[in-house]
Amino acid sequence: MNKQKPIYVTQPSLPPLSKFVKDLEKIWDSKYLTNNGPYHKELEEELAKYLGVKYVSLFSNGTLALLIALKALDIKGEVITTPFSFVATTHSLWWNNIKPVFVDIEPNHLNIDAKLVEKAITKKTTAIMPVHVYGNPCDVKELEKISKKHNIKVIYDAAHAFNVKIGNNSVLNYGDLSVLSFHATKVYNTIEGGAIISHTKKMKEKIDMLKNFGITSETTVEEVGINAKMNELQSAYGLLQLNYVDKYIESRRKVVERYRKGLKDIDGITYLDDIKGVKHNYAYFPILIDKDIYGISRDEVYDRLREENIYGRRYFYPLISKFEPYKRLRSSKKSNLPISEIKAEEVLCLPLYDGLEVRNIDKIIDLVDFLHG
Repeated sequence: MNKQKPIYVTQPSLPPLSKFVKDLEKIWDSKYLTNNGPYHKELEEELAKYLGVKYVSLFSNGTLALLIALKALDIKGEVITTPFSFVATTHSLWWNNIKPVFVDIEPNHLNIDAKLVEKAITKKTTAIMPVHVYGNPCDVKELEKISKKHNIKVIYDAAHAFNVKIGNNSVLNYGDLSVLSFHATKVYNTIEGGAIISHTKKMKEKIDMLKNFGITSETTVEEVGINAKMNELQSAYGLLQLNYVDKYIESRRKVVERYRKGLKDIDGITYLDDIKGVKHNYAYFPILIDKDIYGISRDEVYDRLREENIYGRRYFYPLISKFEPYKRLRSSKKSNLPISEIKAEEVLCLPLYDGLEVRNIDKIIDLVDFLHG
């Protein structure tokens, strides 16, 4: 039996407990636990400064943020999106009675293929919901052109894209709204949590109303909202995390650099290179395994690594288009998604987190090399 301590695909980055306890003591003294408290307000302000965006609205999780983003823009009908993502992307559409329309991904960074988006637009299309997969920016300029030409909205699922920049500009400044996840597995986490990035005060006010039941005063409810607020404990934790997130990202960068150096000469293994002019956050490290060249399949590699207590993840497999209720959609046909179908069978995200030891990185590289047929 393998006694080695498991190496998981990720583990949460945690701030010093002693510092967090001091914030908890302040919260205990104030007895202010939720409802737009002082830590909540401060975190929204500090995140906006850190990220270089105008307005941040905090949420208890990223999925609720997606739901409210669609509601805030009054999206209906059909929305063009990608099948190569976590299922929350499409679930947010379904919960809003919106029909997802899948288009294929481009092969270089596995984002939605902007060239195919325009071809999928119909009179029922009201928006595009692309995903910055692994934190790599989509073709934001082309998608902006398409949205303006056809007068449709763009909502970015930016769950992976915390502090990613194109040049000196945050990727979160593109589109009508961008949605972040602060789940424990993310580069920056508030245990659970999320945010919507908006560009006008009017839109922020609407979002904030919708996440608080639609309430506008003690006696007035203007819209059908829900309860999606981030509480004071998460907000205090998030403020503390801002002091360390740059360190987390730099640590991740070094892990990625070592992976790339160690894997670059293994036949049948490819990985995603950095995009020129982009500041990356190194959220994930996916490799693509070409069975015909490498010698064995991705699933065989996945299983062999697990035998050594190394737990990679097949992000994203299966495709969302394979799940109920989406598999019956016309756009879910295999012939409509050839690149997505291939990449979903090849992709394996290797362990990546702040504090991943060099000896473990090297062990993973050596195993991937050893398994090469």
